[in-house]
Amino acid sequence: MYDTLVWISGATEGLGLGFSRTVPYENARIINLSRRQHPDLETVIFDLTRPETYAAVEDSFKKELSEFSGKRAIFIHNAYYPGKIGYVSEVDQEEYTRCVQANAAAPLILGDMFLRAVKPGYESGLVLLSSAAARHPFLGNANYCAAKAGVEMWVRVVKRELADRGRDTWVVAVRPGFVETPTTRFAAAQNDRDYPVASQIAKQLETRENVMSPEEAGQEIWAALPPKNNESLLLFGTMVEKQ
Repeated sequence: MYDTLVWISGATEGLGLGFSRTVPYENARIINLSRRQHPDLETVIFDLTRPETYAAVEDSFKKELSEFSGKRAIFIHNAYYPGKIGYVSEVDQEEYTRCVQANAAAPLILGDMFLRAVKPGYESGLVLLSSAAARHPFLGNANYCAAKAGVEMWVRVVKRELADRGRDTWVVAVRPGFVETPTTRFAAAQNDRDYPVASQIAKQLETRENVMSPEEAGQEIWAALPPKNNESLLLFGTMVEKQ
């Protein structure tokens, strides 16, 4: 019988996979939330760009937590839809809409679903992945910057709402630092005309300066959970500065 239940969105690759491989609890059940079946983990299939699929995630939260009697339940929302990077009004409009849905709306909706499902009697925590983009206006990635800024503000407000209602679920946003993932490599491969910071990302990947593997980042972030000083934002590593 497991005493820890962990959901990780996007655990099939990148940082999500790093999180799944470094869960610090021996007796943990890990559930991947993804468009693809994980080769080793049980998986709930859903798609960030398709809101009608979110019900599968909500059903998993409700089903597993309805009679949960373990020590802790944690949801790490890590999944991200890269879409097409480019300047607003220049990228394909349908693709732009998918990016906004997946990266700005989905974290808030899925986070709300988890908070509705958890109950008193065990530790419960919600982690939403953010980015330095929440603070820095990276040209060519306006929707991503806005999405991450929105995630961080949502966490700040929700922490206060939970405290006001006397609930002890912890909620935190995390800027993981520079982690080499398929998403990072995708960003590095973009044209500087559409994403001026692309060549800087590519150079940092090449030099390996301050670059973490998904497992290194996952281990470091897990070690900081739950937030020790009631922070709403945890910062790790360094970042490529804006031009």
